[in-house]
This record gives sequence, structure tokens and C-alpha cells, in this order.
Amino acid sequence: MISGQKENNGATLLYEQVALEISGLIEQGTFRAGDRVPSIRQLSHRFDVSINTVMQAYAQLEDQRLIEARPQSGYYVRSRVPEIREPVPQPRASIVPATVTISDLCQQVMRNMTKSELLPLGRVIPSPENLPIDKLNRIMASELRRCGEQAVLYHMPPGYAKLRVQIAKRAIMAGISASPDEVLITSGCVEAVLLALRATCRAGDTIAVESPFYFNFLQMIAELGLKALEIPSTPQEGISIEALRYAIEQNKISACLVISNFGNPLGSLMPEGRKRELVELLSRHEIPLIEDDIYGDLVFGNERPGTAKSFDTKGLVIYCSSFSKTIAPGYRVGWAIAGRFQPEMERLKMMMNISTASPTQIAMAEFLATGGYDHHLRTIRRIHARNLSQMADAIVRYFPSGTRMTRPAGGFILWVEMPFGTDAIQLYHRALECGISIVPGPLFSLTNKYGNHIRLSAARWDEKIEHGVKTLGELAHELLPQ
Repeated sequence: MISGQKENNGATLLYEQVALEISGLIEQGTFRAGDRVPSIRQLSHRFDVSINTVMQAYAQLEDQRLIEARPQSGYYVRSRVPEIREPVPQPRASIVPATVTISDLCQQVMRNMTKSELLPLGRVIPSPENLPIDKLNRIMASELRRCGEQAVLYHMPPGYAKLRVQIAKRAIMAGISASPDEVLITSGCVEAVLLALRATCRAGDTIAVESPFYFNFLQMIAELGLKALEIPSTPQEGISIEALRYAIEQNKISACLVISNFGNPLGSLMPEGRKRELVELLSRHEIPLIEDDIYGDLVFGNERPGTAKSFDTKGLVIYCSSFSKTIAPGYRVGWAIAGRFQPEMERLKMMMNISTASPTQIAMAEFLATGGYDHHLRTIRRIHARNLSQMADAIVRYFPSGTRMTRPAGGFILWVEMPFGTDAIQLYHRALECGISIVPGPLFSLTNKYGNHIRLSAARWDEKIEHGVKTLGELAHELLPQ
């Protein structure tokens, strides 16, 4: 019980005593970054104070940036992280598209991500111990027996009907109203985006992309012979609508490609109003929007963010996603809801590989139908939120002073900005020598920007990962400019 001192002649307010008690536990390490602190009701009983008193105490701790509220989930200890908070970028005097080239370094980084002897600090896939592997295996075996020959035959585009029904139902949570016939099953989100690019662009065309942007998509743009036009983006707002508007005035743009929720690498979450503005701007100019929402289900808390597709009235938004970041990367089950481009994308899909693998479509449909997906999401969201907080705290402890990073509200990616002059590519090579793989920032740009940035993955957190972060920090100290 806390002493019932009230505000009288300078005495400590009761809610301040509660706040001091909790902040002391945080300082002592009883509650660490990412941990959930006791609920308001629990503290009310524990300290024998009113619920209103606890709410005031938690409000004070929020103001002190010691804890944060997560919708329908409670209060959690915040990471004490220097955050990247750049002002919304203003349009440049000239925004010019650039020819994209195939990067040998990109191929090397991708190969290193899969090497078992390297600690995968840059690999953005969920950690196997957090996936429902046993349940998926049981469902796969059962469904293969039940379906018989249907499990080994093609399910021609648009794909396995039962899976399309389940995806159409789940799309409602993202604000998308689509019939099963409007869902095209693909071999992962990457194929969905590739089909969308081929359906909307021809060699030599220009596509607007965020900057920084997922390096594999930049390589895909290069492979298709397209030009990319980099539009500045921020962790808080996503792509700059103002800069994009200016770019459209100066250039002929055939399509725009964005990751709308918890984008790679910034982890940015576009506010709903900005998504609407983006769709309205592109629609006025009849420019297709390719929306990758592969991370949308990984929001911290229970309220899933909406999508740009939900504001589409002309069929110009091609919505792409998959289960690779949530359930089963190796299943390669993705989909597109493509509006007016659906027939062309189905034709291209049939030309490329006829069909996505039937067994994985069948197993995923049953997993979604039995309700296992939502339970799994609740678990993995908590894990990722905790992992990100712990990794961020470790970066603060081990990296040079002045290091900053993003604070995503979902996903499991951290974008880390080291002090100016620290060479991320040198750090990448030095880390490899120490058995660690990361992704250097210049890969996320066409013009070798972000030279002092790296992308890290918090899909997993344990002693080995923490030791790897410590080693990276030591290497970063060694690379500081003299």
C-alpha cells in the first residue's frame, strides 16, 4: 500500500508516488524495454488506490516517455532510443528518374542471408521457433489425404477457390471489399508485385518509388528495364505526397510502388489520411498504384491499419500481399487484388508458371478456415514488439553515441542511422568476417545514399543475437571517422 499523502503543503501527490514506484522498477531493470507493465486494475488493487489515480500515474509515465500504450493491449516499457524524426521532405528543384542497375553486392547480401554459419541480423523473415510449424504440418498431411488427386493437380489462375474465399474475408479487416473472383493467388508477394509491374509498365517506363526502398524491388525494376524515380519518405508519414505531386508535374510516371504499412526498411506507417491523398493524387492522373501490404498484419496491438486500396474507386490500386512474413515463408503463397488489371495479371501468371503450388494453397486455406491465424498473429505481434524494444535498447548500449533508429509500430525491422561518416558497406564486410550478416543502407537507394545506415531484423532475440549486436557496435566504434 502506498502512503495516502495528498497535495498539501508540497506533499507528493498520490499518483506521483505510484509513478515513482513504477519508474523505479523500470530503472532497476525489473521491467525492461518491451515488457508489459501491470494493468491499471492490477495496480489499483496492489497499491490500494483508485483507478483514476493509476491512470494519472501512467499518463505521467507516458509524458516522461518511460511507457507507451498499445491499443487493446495495455502499457509497455518504451525503449530509450534516439529516434529518427526527420521533417517531411520538401520537393526538390528537380526530380529525375534514374536507370537502375543490377547490383553484385545485392546478390551477395541475399546469398549471405541464407548461410547457416552466419548470424542473420539482416534477414527479414520470421524466426522458425515463432511459427506454427507442427500445426501446419498436420494440416498439410490431413488435407493431402482428404483432397487426393486435387492436391497434385494445377489450380489455374486465379487459384484455389477455398483459399480465395478466406483471403477475401480477411481483406475486409484491411478495409477492402473484394469477391473471391477478384483475388489472384501468386507465388509470394514478390511475384504479385512483379506481375503488377509487368501489367502496368513497359521497358523504358518510369516508376515512382519510396526512398529508401526495399532493395529487391529495385533489382526487379532493373531486370524489367524500367527507370525508377526516388520520392523521399519518412518513418512517420511514409512517401511524401508533396514531392510525388511535384514529380508527376515534371515526369511521365507509369506506376507508383509503395509499402504502405511498416515499410521496408523504414518501418513507416502511412496515416490513413495520407493513404487517401496518395490514391486521390494518382487517380487524378490515371497512374496505377502498386501497394505492398505484406507487413500489415504485424501491427503491435489489435487494430490492423487500413490500406490505400480501401480508397480505390477506379480499380487503379493493385493490392499485393502474402503469408511469408507471418506464417510460412517457404510456402510462397501470396495474392493480388488488382482491380482493372486483374485479367492481364491472370494471363501473365499463366504464362510465367501456370499455377502456384497446390499443396501449399490447400494447407493455407484450411489453416485460415480453422481460425489458427488470428491466434498466431496475437502471439507473434507480442514477440516482435518485445524483440524490437530489446534490440533497440542493445543498440543504444553498444553503438556509438549519436546513433539513431526508427520506432516502428509493427513488423520487425529497424533502420539504424550511425554517426555521419561511418561507412555501412565497410561495416557489412567487417561483420561478415565476424560471422554476422547485415544489410548496408546504400542498397536501398539508386544513388548510394544512406551510406551510414544499416537495416537490422528483430525477428529473433536471444543471447546470440544480443552478442551479435554488441559486436556490430564495437565494429561501428572502430569505423568512426577520426
